[in-house]
Amino acid sequence: MSARSRRALLITVITLIYVSVFAQDQAAVVKPADLEGQIALDTSAAGCTACEALKNDYYKDNRYGQFFDFLDSYKGKSNTVTPCLNYYKARARFDQLKYLEEKQSWDEYFAQGNTYREQMVESAKKAASGSLCGEALQLKAQLLLWQFHRDQQDALSEQSFEELSKALSDCAPSIKDPQAIKEIADKLMAYDEKFKAKEVYKIYVDKIVTPETKDADLKSIAADFYKDGNLSLAESVYDIYIARITQTWEKEKLAKELLEIAGVFAYKPGVLNDMLYAEKVFKAVDQLGIKDAFSQELIYLRGFNLEKAKEYKEATVFYAQLARDYPKSSHYEEVIYKLGLINMYVLGDMSTAKSYFDKLISADTVSIYMISALYQEGLLLQWQADNLKAKEVYNLLLSKALDKFPEIVKLTRARLKEIEDTKPLDYNLKTFLDLSSQEKDKGTLDISKTELNSSDYILNKEQKVTLSSNSYLPQSGCLQVELQYLWSGNTGSAQVMANEGNFQTSYSDAGTKEVNLVVLSPAGVIGRSFDLLDVQ
Repeated sequence: MSARSRRALLITVITLIYVSVFAQDQAAVVKPADLEGQIALDTSAAGCTACEALKNDYYKDNRYGQFFDFLDSYKGKSNTVTPCLNYYKARARFDQLKYLEEKQSWDEYFAQGNTYREQMVESAKKAASGSLCGEALQLKAQLLLWQFHRDQQDALSEQSFEELSKALSDCAPSIKDPQAIKEIADKLMAYDEKFKAKEVYKIYVDKIVTPETKDADLKSIAADFYKDGNLSLAESVYDIYIARITQTWEKEKLAKELLEIAGVFAYKPGVLNDMLYAEKVFKAVDQLGIKDAFSQELIYLRGFNLEKAKEYKEATVFYAQLARDYPKSSHYEEVIYKLGLINMYVLGDMSTAKSYFDKLISADTVSIYMISALYQEGLLLQWQADNLKAKEVYNLLLSKALDKFPEIVKLTRARLKEIEDTKPLDYNLKTFLDLSSQEKDKGTLDISKTELNSSDYILNKEQKVTLSSNSYLPQSGCLQVELQYLWSGNTGSAQVMANEGNFQTSYSDAGTKEVNLVVLSPAGVIGRSFDLLDVQ
């Protein structure tokens, strides 16, 4: 296509789109006559729309460079469309570099990459500085600059985000289309910048929610965002809704509504959860001071939700309350056992852990929780080097288990063999218990350096589940550090190796399963983590 033909095409597209979109304001319609001169439009909106249409046409055949050259042919012209041209020039180079990386077209990438990057940054900066806040182009240009520096992982990444934040702060009040703000938040979320995205979503919500928005509509908007899978947006709107109804609703009605909202976000398998947000709403119910606001099931849900959020110490408060106030609860054995596990493996309080296991061991009926408690008590004694008593507990377990509970029986036989062969306790188990005991004064489990997660937390027998770890190491210029993963506890059917950071397993027994992890580097312990799975 010749240069004259390309100019004619752009004139036609701009004219058609401008007339169709802005025909309602006849006084503002000024038909552009020639792109070689100044495009006499009151705003650049029509020009940007035309550029977007042309971009889609060029991108069909991956003609990023040609699109850039076409737009660049109008360089130096002084008109209101210039910021749009600059923005789309920046987009063309940004997308071209991505395309070359994806296709591994390294000859062009290394020969022209620096030039393309310079052109991208220069064009984006010109678009940002030459555009008006109300047209949202400035935000798009600043977002593109942040994406570029973020992808490059260069020193300007934080600075570019600060500039984007300032543009948001300055421009948000005059932005006519809130969608432009949401697009920024969506992009931040796509880059896993959850905290930053949440702040931008709040700005978006402030644009779409007005004092005239009815309470029922607010709740509906929040519920729709949740259904769409956008937790940050849902929570931002629910926050506004909760703030409103807190001022006007009577306490009992308000508590019921808050508990309903908390239940939406509390842990449930197979749906979106935000356990910490659920607890935030639960705490709002606490502040109402209503006696017996939490039923037996809600107390359990609150503890279970905190457990799945890995807020273990906080979870014990509600598990202990349930055990104390509802000893006939169907969850009683489960919460007693979990109180023992959390005290043993997380809080390092071995004597308190034993007291909870003793409650289960003294029961009249043999259950998975009694058998599991016997195993944990035997393990504690073995770790404390009291092998004689440990052996007695293990043998008691085997006599009560008979041909049931094969998973726990297998673990028990492994511990007994260690004692009989005068071998030390399994190294991985001992290491985790040693570290747990050392953490006693802190009273919590620091998972800031090592995270452990399961693909599911409520399982059926023999259901496949994947456990995965993630360790956060300080950045260095050295080669990748080789890590060791010391898995212990109840890892089910899997035989996990020390070089495996993830594994798949299944469980044959019902009940609660503890999984422990210590991550080592050549320099020593990086961190430890702990998880609980419930098999139905």
